[in-house]
Amino acid sequence: MNFISDLFGVPVAYASIDSFIASVNNHLLNPIIYLLFGVAMVVFLYGMVMFIANQSNESERANGKKHMLFGIIGLAIMFSVWALINIIVTTFGLDEDVTPDSSSVDGSVHLREIDFTPPALGPN
Repeated sequence: MNFISDLFGVPVAYASIDSFIASVNNHLLNPIIYLLFGVAMVVFLYGMVMFIANQSNESERANGKKHMLFGIIGLAIMFSVWALINIIVTTFGLDEDVTPDSSSVDGSVHLREIDFTPPALGPN
């Protein structure tokens, strides 16, 4: 038995490193990557607006070109990071549902089984 469950009488569920990595990926890394995708897109669109709106001012057009270039570079970097993380997660099988069973106190992770009975075909 575990000290915490002995002390408080509450069963404690443990998760494996796989579920921890999957949780960090889903709840921390993916939102950050999506946010940075959005920032890079806004920088690109801002540069495009500056480029189009300032047709007569060459220095502002050059500034708009720089913003568009930085936005494209940011999008390419974020796509590469996103692809690399997905390759790693898929390669090591960390994308599976690894929800720990709440009745487990032995440190193992159990996938929940779904009882499925196919419907009867034909007249009853």
